[in-house]
Amino acid sequence: MLIRLGTTVSSLAITMFGLVLVTFFIGRVIPIDPVLTILGDHARPELVERLRMELGLDKPLPVQFWIYLKNLLQGDLGRSVMTTNRVVDDIRLYFPATVELGTVAMIFATVAGIPLGVLSAVRRNSALDQAVRVFSLVGHSIPIPVLGLGSLLVFYAWLGWAPGTGRVGVGYVGLTPSVTGFLTVDALIAGDTEVFWDAAAHLMLPAGVLAYFSMAYISRMTRAFMIDALAGEYVITARAKGLSPARVIWRHAFGNIAVRLVTVLALTYAGLLEGAVVTEMIFSWPGIGQYLTVSLLNADMNAVIGATLLVGFVYMLLNLFADAAYRILDPRV
Repeated sequence: MLIRLGTTVSSLAITMFGLVLVTFFIGRVIPIDPVLTILGDHARPELVERLRMELGLDKPLPVQFWIYLKNLLQGDLGRSVMTTNRVVDDIRLYFPATVELGTVAMIFATVAGIPLGVLSAVRRNSALDQAVRVFSLVGHSIPIPVLGLGSLLVFYAWLGWAPGTGRVGVGYVGLTPSVTGFLTVDALIAGDTEVFWDAAAHLMLPAGVLAYFSMAYISRMTRAFMIDALAGEYVITARAKGLSPARVIWRHAFGNIAVRLVTVLALTYAGLLEGAVVTEMIFSWPGIGQYLTVSLLNADMNAVIGATLLVGFVYMLLNLFADAAYRILDPRV
């Protein structure tokens, strides 16, 4: 157990170091001067040189990386040029909004995608199967910008069912104290039902767009896994014993695909947390995706590198969760 734990920790450390190394050097070699971004293109040369020295950009790249690495080990990701705040503080402010959006979308996608995939496999080549496959193919093929803008056009502009963009209505901004960073949860803690329902209404449309895209993938993978499982000899034996169809499907067949499905769900969730960039921009959602995009457009490389490292760290944590779930679901692993 200790050897396995040491191997896991070493693997995480090496992977994170590689991510820091690649991200840092990409951020330094791209043709963007952070000094000119701060001072402007017409700043006096002496001011440019002085700020370059203060930021340590006059030193060789290996020295800059060593300084950045030491600061990173102390929890310091630098200061954002765009917001003038510490990048750590910005991430603490923006990331909960992305987690809230991605979690709700993941719940929707899982609750709908897995049953659809199972039913599609059980009734293979039926009308239901064909409908589910077309529905999934459309969801997996339409680009997120088209899906997001189309949903705004239909549900907000035409039907008036959705409240529009943003995380909450303008009249409710700043009314709820931030405790967890999740606006719906904070509204419930504060006992403010009006803010809760308004925040939930704003959450439904962007979460629905992400959920549809993810559900399409989950249902397709579930269907493929179930078709393979239903053809197994253990399923034929279970049916020959006279077990009910529901027990054969959910206990025997689905139980044997759970391990593979965990990987799909974990990576899908990670993709939602880092792939919501376009969705957050379309719906003006103040999450880490919007923060990363605006920072990149403003050449705020400390913020870009910090957000990228956060996304990579989330991927690694979810991979660890999937590995742990394997051992729980299948002790033979």
